[in-house]
Amino acid sequence: MKLSKEEKAYIAGFLDGDGSIHVRLKPNSTYRYRFQISPAIVFYQAGKEKNHLEWLNKLTGRGYLRKRNDGIIEYILGDVESIKDLIKNLIPYLRLKQRQANLMLDILEMKQKIKSAADFVRLAKKIDIFQEINYSKKRIQNSLEVEKTLRKEGLLAP
Repeated sequence: MKLSKEEKAYIAGFLDGDGSIHVRLKPNSTYRYRFQISPAIVFYQAGKEKNHLEWLNKLTGRGYLRKRNDGIIEYILGDVESIKDLIKNLIPYLRLKQRQANLMLDILEMKQKIKSAADFVRLAKKIDIFQEINYSKKRIQNSLEVEKTLRKEGLLAP
């Protein structure tokens, strides 16, 4: 992703103000450890400001736009390479979300190195940190649920 210094600073400010960096654990029985790791960077705007998100989408050449039922438009980057690339470009310019950006990079790195159910639980515990720093009140899938599921299925030793 080729961005000028000014574009990087603008996008970082946009993300700090009207964006989110997060990772969710989604139950999925087809996955080896019964949960899918779902990372995302999301920018939000009212529907009437859709053109700003379309410009951002065109500038980065990544991700997609989605209209929510409440009229909010989201610009979403959900694939690992796009997320890594954008964070590496923005991290020097982020102020409010620099901790989330660093945590996301750590999680994506850990995800590549999972070799066991215990490794997966450690990753889930790292993902739990997003609940604190992003003020997530609705998060129900966490490391305790992962551990409970893996023990129940005999994938994790007691």
